[in-house]
Amino acid sequence: MGSGALASIVLLLSLYFLFLASLSSAEYCPPSPNSNSPPPPPPKAKSPPPPPHKVKSPPPPPPKVKSPPPPPMVRSSPPPPIVKSSPPPPPPPKAKSPPPPPMVKSPPPMVKSPPPPPPPPSLPQGTCPRDTLKLQACANVLNLLKIFVGEKEKAKCCSLIDGLVDLEAAVCLCTRIKVDLLGLIKLDVPVAVELLLNECDRKVAEDFKCPPY
Repeated sequence: MGSGALASIVLLLSLYFLFLASLSSAEYCPPSPNSNSPPPPPPKAKSPPPPPHKVKSPPPPPPKVKSPPPPPMVRSSPPPPIVKSSPPPPPPPKAKSPPPPPMVKSPPPMVKSPPPPPPPPSLPQGTCPRDTLKLQACANVLNLLKIFVGEKEKAKCCSLIDGLVDLEAAVCLCTRIKVDLLGLIKLDVPVAVELLLNECDRKVAEDFKCPPY
């Protein structure tokens, strides 16, 4: 459609130029000077026809942009086949534990009794196992040294012979009394010993005699 309109415009322009050329080539006859007739009016020049109205051709349509082809349909891979897991193997048979061995009662350990303590060394007959010098309180009980004697001296004397058998206590008292007397005072020593033992709730045989020096 655009090419046909352009050809018609070119044709009109060529006809217009031919018309102008024919007007310029026609002969003009001037009037004679003696004629009284007014000069003829000059020929009216025909105004050229207005140029044809240019019809604006519509802009060419934009080129069609080919839309990209749709991406090919990717077929999803089929899901993997479900593999059924094999059943678990049966548990191994439980091995029966052997019965525990019978409890054998061990005999109680032999506890050796400690050996009996050695017997105290036997003192020769008529000796005192204590230090007779410490028996001064017993001599004071008899008031041999003419000092005041009270209950404290009796208790002290009895504590000194504590742990001795009656016979040993009597021998110790005999020895101490003889040391204090030194032959200066006549005293029945066995009787004095018996008195001292009575103060301490001790007894001695009636036939007791002090051992000799």
